[in-house]
Amino acid sequence: MAFVSRPVDRLNGLLLAPGDKSCSHRALMFGGLAEGRTEVRFLLEGEDVLRTGDAMRALGASITRVKPGHWQIDGLGSRPAASGISLDFGNSGTGSRLMAGLCAGLGVEARFDGDTSLRSRPMGRVLDPLRKMGARFEASDGDRLPLTIRGGHALSGITYAPPVASAQVKSSVLLAGLNAGGRTTVRELHKTRPHTETMLSAFGVSTTSRSDGSNWVVEIEGGQTLSSPGGVDVPGDPSSAAFLIAAGLIAPGGDVHVEGVMDNPTRDGIFRTIEDMATLSIKGTVMMGGETCHTYSATGGQTLKAVSPPHSRVSTMIDEFPIFAVLAAFATGETVISGAEELRVKESDRIAATVNLLRVNGVEVEERPDGMVIQGCAGPVPGGGLVEARHDHRIAMSALVMGVGAKAPVAVDDVSMIATSYPDFFNHMRKLGADISESSA
Repeated sequence: MAFVSRPVDRLNGLLLAPGDKSCSHRALMFGGLAEGRTEVRFLLEGEDVLRTGDAMRALGASITRVKPGHWQIDGLGSRPAASGISLDFGNSGTGSRLMAGLCAGLGVEARFDGDTSLRSRPMGRVLDPLRKMGARFEASDGDRLPLTIRGGHALSGITYAPPVASAQVKSSVLLAGLNAGGRTTVRELHKTRPHTETMLSAFGVSTTSRSDGSNWVVEIEGGQTLSSPGGVDVPGDPSSAAFLIAAGLIAPGGDVHVEGVMDNPTRDGIFRTIEDMATLSIKGTVMMGGETCHTYSATGGQTLKAVSPPHSRVSTMIDEFPIFAVLAAFATGETVISGAEELRVKESDRIAATVNLLRVNGVEVEERPDGMVIQGCAGPVPGGGLVEARHDHRIAMSALVMGVGAKAPVAVDDVSMIATSYPDFFNHMRKLGADISESSA
């Protein structure tokens, strides 16, 4: 379904950030494994997260929606998980990769599948270490979905150094390590988001994290069990908030405020970069789910300065590069994005998809193997293009945000996948004053 976003004079409003997707996945998984009842509040009710809930139900957990954002979970505890099950993860890379480790550790037999996009994405990065631990998989060519985990194989802890920094790989290995013999150690070249470790702690599971000078080392001892903490508040998603803040910055006027945004040093790269480009207000401090959260405010009509993110910041804003590229298109000067080759294996080839987004809307951009070079328009971009979403929610949302401040409307060929990560996106944008509607073309 095609949609078009038209230029507006201003955006105004105060919104609560949607629940973080990464933390929402983990809340359902850990609540579903734990002994006792867990009340989860502010859960992101996107399709990706709901698929994880379905998977935990299939394993035998009781998961009930009490009201919007509020879910009640009665976990497996000491009961054995169901085996011989089929799990459909839709478009969720996080759900499928973390659940691979969880199911391997539980020793269940399960068939994993997903949509066309997920079937095209690599699973080898998690299957390789899980195989080293003793898990058995039957996968499609190239270690892709559909795949079957063969249960009944005891796992042993390993020391593993992922070739690419990935919180999904680390988390999958740690979850397998929960039920493996001995200690499981993950050695990362760069510290990745610690949501698994933080939330496991809330459920009574001990992990250790430290730097040994050249690596970030995370360890877990096998044989630990989860106990419900009673309640879990999901912090606001910085990735979703970034779209709202970007819209506020490129609009000709107005003020946009987003409350409850998680401020985690492994996730805040987009906001640190925006602070280098423009004036961004950060106020208030609340704790949600063990994470510090703030209110971010952006004023429209600012002159944006081109900024090239350092390589050390890339992993902390890897999901936000499409919307960052949109901001760079409005900026004055040249922006160089490099060291971001991980974008090639997201929901789409995000480098190619982002370059196309910019080009069809009149922005000069050079594609490179690990990023791109963007020549800023020093103000509103021409717009007027039809963007291929390529089944990627972040490309679709970035294009619709671009239309708010472009000279001409910006259209997207498909928006159906936005519901996977940000089901309230259209509602939130319209509350701020955006003019987004289904295309009549």
